[in-house]
Amino acid sequence: MQANQWLYKMSVGKNGKESVKIIKPTTDQKLMSRIIENAMSLGYVVIFEDANETFDPMLDPLLSKQLKKQGSEWMIKFGDGLKTYSLDFKFYITTKISRPHYSPEICVKVSMINFMVTPEGLLEQISSRILQIEEVKKYEMREKTIAQTAEAER
Repeated sequence: MQANQWLYKMSVGKNGKESVKIIKPTTDQKLMSRIIENAMSLGYVVIFEDANETFDPMLDPLLSKQLKKQGSEWMIKFGDGLKTYSLDFKFYITTKISRPHYSPEICVKVSMINFMVTPEGLLEQISSRILQIEEVKKYEMREKTIAQTAEAER
């Protein structure tokens, strides 16, 4: 769940709460399609949580970024036709499966990040929580420094 929380916080920070949409494999296919279409055209972020090892074929053009330029707009074949595609649109997939085995076709279309907790990472999190509780000003200064460092690296 840490990855989901991090993605959500990162996305809300840029675009505002209403511009982050969360879908799950249990979401009705028509609703999922409508959410993705709207997010693509408006440049929102979509987080596909709790994904399985296989994906609905509807997502294939999205995963392979089959974009076409028509005039000044980008378009993508999605669902029943060409849809407007904003370059600000982001699509993230997260899973709770500890060691997912995706097909080679999926692996070449996406970038995978492993958010598994290491002992060093766990120690950092515990230290941060203790600092947050016991020394609020130092914690706030630390958070501000981390944010500035991350912004400078972009």
